[in-house]
Amino acid sequence: MSQEDPAGENYRTTVKRNRVLHWSWESKLPLECAAHFIRMRSMVDDARIPKPGFWSNWSSWEEADAQNSLGHDPLFVFPKDKLVEEGSNVTICYVSRIHQDNISCYLEGVQIYGERLDRSVSAFELKNVSFIRKKGTNVFCKVDQGGALGGIVLFVSKVLEEPKDFSCETQDLKTLTCTWDPGSDTGLSKQPSQSYTLFESFSGKKTLCKHRNWCNWQVAQDSQETYNFTLVAENYLRKRSVSILFNLTQRVHPMTPYNLFPKNVRATNATMTWKVHSIGNNSTLLCRLELLAEGKVIQQHNVSIKVNGEYLLSELEPDTEYVARVRCAYTNHFWKWSELISQKFNTAEAAPSEAPDVWRNMKMVSGHPTVSLFWKPLSKVHANGKILFYNVIVENLDKPSRLEVLSIPAPARSTELTLDQCSYQIHVTAHNNVGPSPASVIVISGDPGNEEVESGRVNGTEDGFSVSWKPQSGDATGYVVEWCDGPQDLPCVLQWKNLGPNTTSTVISSGAFRPGVRYNFRIYEISAKRMAHLLEKKAGYLEELAPSDNPQVVMSNLTSHSFTLSWKDYSTESQPGFIQGYHVYLKPKAGEQCPPAFEKTVLPEDSVCCKHTIDNPEQKTFVVENLQPESIYEFFVTPYTSVGEGPLDAFTKITTPDEYSHILIRIILPMIFCVLIVMIICYLKRQWLKEKCYPDIPDPYKSSVLSLIKSKENPHLTIMNVNDCVPDAIEVINKPEGSKIQFLGTRKSLTETEFTKPACIYLLPTEKNYSGPGPCICFENFTYNQAASDFASCGHFPVTPQAPPHQLGPLTSPENLLKALEQNYMNSLGEIPAGEANLNYVSQLASPTSGDKDSLPTNPPEPALCSEYKMQMAIPLGLASAPPSENSSLSSATLLGQGEHYR
Repeated sequence: MSQEDPAGENYRTTVKRNRVLHWSWESKLPLECAAHFIRMRSMVDDARIPKPGFWSNWSSWEEADAQNSLGHDPLFVFPKDKLVEEGSNVTICYVSRIHQDNISCYLEGVQIYGERLDRSVSAFELKNVSFIRKKGTNVFCKVDQGGALGGIVLFVSKVLEEPKDFSCETQDLKTLTCTWDPGSDTGLSKQPSQSYTLFESFSGKKTLCKHRNWCNWQVAQDSQETYNFTLVAENYLRKRSVSILFNLTQRVHPMTPYNLFPKNVRATNATMTWKVHSIGNNSTLLCRLELLAEGKVIQQHNVSIKVNGEYLLSELEPDTEYVARVRCAYTNHFWKWSELISQKFNTAEAAPSEAPDVWRNMKMVSGHPTVSLFWKPLSKVHANGKILFYNVIVENLDKPSRLEVLSIPAPARSTELTLDQCSYQIHVTAHNNVGPSPASVIVISGDPGNEEVESGRVNGTEDGFSVSWKPQSGDATGYVVEWCDGPQDLPCVLQWKNLGPNTTSTVISSGAFRPGVRYNFRIYEISAKRMAHLLEKKAGYLEELAPSDNPQVVMSNLTSHSFTLSWKDYSTESQPGFIQGYHVYLKPKAGEQCPPAFEKTVLPEDSVCCKHTIDNPEQKTFVVENLQPESIYEFFVTPYTSVGEGPLDAFTKITTPDEYSHILIRIILPMIFCVLIVMIICYLKRQWLKEKCYPDIPDPYKSSVLSLIKSKENPHLTIMNVNDCVPDAIEVINKPEGSKIQFLGTRKSLTETEFTKPACIYLLPTEKNYSGPGPCICFENFTYNQAASDFASCGHFPVTPQAPPHQLGPLTSPENLLKALEQNYMNSLGEIPAGEANLNYVSQLASPTSGDKDSLPTNPPEPALCSEYKMQMAIPLGLASAPPSENSSLSSATLLGQGEHYR
């Protein structure tokens, strides 16, 4: 007993004479940490001695001081190699020889704090210690300044548990097998795992078990039936035990049956056989035969056997995989079933037991009905084997002798038939290796017609679509509801559901149904003649959503006070919900009120605008009225469903025109149109206009007048060559009353009332004393009118040979020429009838021997005394058509002074 913590403990034993007693105990504080003192006293505890007993006096104190035996190391930690159970409290201490206060202790690296016992000893109490590892828990102490280091390993084992589920049984009445659940393993590196001992109290035998959880016991040959077993578990720290009492024949667990096989397997039955291990002499076993299909027990049978078992399984499905399994138990007293033995087998095939589920879809191609025939594959229960092909027999009801047989290989589920306008009966059968199925019959009318029925709406739920209809006739043999599993913009995966004649509603469910997708249902009535008639149409959404897009709006008829919006190409059926109408948003300029049909609203981005609601989904045009001229507006159209409206897109901006601009447009556009029409007509009639308005000037050398001139036998009359003359810019124009006659050289004009004769130009010498004949010049041009050649004349005036050579070349001066022309012209005005005019072109000839007007010959040619000019004349149509008279002359002459000329 220590001085710091005095405590007492009792020890009971039987005292014998001259016997030395040994008593050991373990102090909570290690002996090395402090000196321990002990004393004893005793008391007789015997039933023969009356109570109460009396204690003896205490013995003297005995001291136990282990510190004296420590070595000379600077630091010690105790206790060494301590073994405790998990959850115990442990006290450790250190003893320091260096007498320093800066010593720290750690448990698995975590500092711990304790109580100082004296100058060199400190104690630490560890409560509820845990199991960390089999190799132990590390505790060490060290001097903080890098001095001495000391430590121990604390071994913490798991608590030894009492064995659970202790049981014993036999498979052959010869050997008992006892089993149990050992619980946690208490083994450490310092101690082994717990051991188990099996003790039988009636026989007094025991055996050390070699395994942690089971042990065998040989049954005695003396026909012992009752056994009392005690199982003892023991380790270094404690013991645990558990007992069991039983009768041997009540703990029989048969061994697993063997050789389980099927025989005589047919389409609907099979025989199963198996064997069992015998138990004792002529013992009977109860065996249970179970039949499983797709993992579920569908049949269960009990059979009592001794060695061989056999049982006939019936009511099986053709071409089906089954699993048969058997287990057995001891008949005299049921304890446990044996382990199962299993065996798979397949029944034989049989002809399909049900007709295929057939449906059709009709359409007209090139005037002929095309039937798409669909059928569903038979279920495994009804197929009774692998379907190899489908037979399709097409029978013409109008011509019964005509049959068409098609064989469609499996796994095809559809075919197309092109028929005529006759009625047809179609039979479809499925075939496997054994034979055909019953036929499915459908009739196609020769006149399908266009069946128009009302369309309704159907609401979707979590379970699907609840579709109902009203019967129309009393002889219906059934109904068919058809639909497409996918969205409308994808190819239709046709689905249908056959219903009985007394059914007027059903729930259509499919894993392919999706929210926001429109599904169309068509309900058909099947008549007694197997013909289908469309009853109703339904459309619905499993779950409606807000519109996914907005219409493409076209703006038209823009005026100063209104414009029209239209979105006729917007498809409502492709939207994720039933379109209930449209919202028209309008943003006027700041400060302007909303038009009468609109109301103010606030958009999600907190902007204010005007909104008009169209509650008719079929209305796809809207006229925005009561607007201000020359104003900027923004508009936006979006549909709405029961869930909400479409996405908020960008607004479209427009500007209303001026109030009168449309009037100008109505005037200018027709004018432009008319001008374009006139230009097009002129372009198309350009050749005709040219001939009428500005014809081509004839080529004199190609004129027929030339031949006429030659017929006059006048060698001096020729067509003037341009290269032979030097043109003068003198133009004489004769016009009707009030017209002006203009001379280009002087830009003077004369006005006269009558013209009776054409004017002539006479060229005379300019010398004052000249009295001889002068040169004469005559201009003629008959190309403008052939009639002019008949009465054209030219005056010839002789020229004196004594005239100087220079007098033959140059003509009179422009001033004298103009005076002469004016005088002569005035004299001849009275001779020209009113409304007629002729145009004379005057040209000056050069020397007859030279084309150059500047080089004149010194010797004039002999005997030609007269230079000749050809008059170029435009003759009015009136003169050309009138016969010529003797007094009329187309020649005009003007006397010019010699040595002068006019250009």
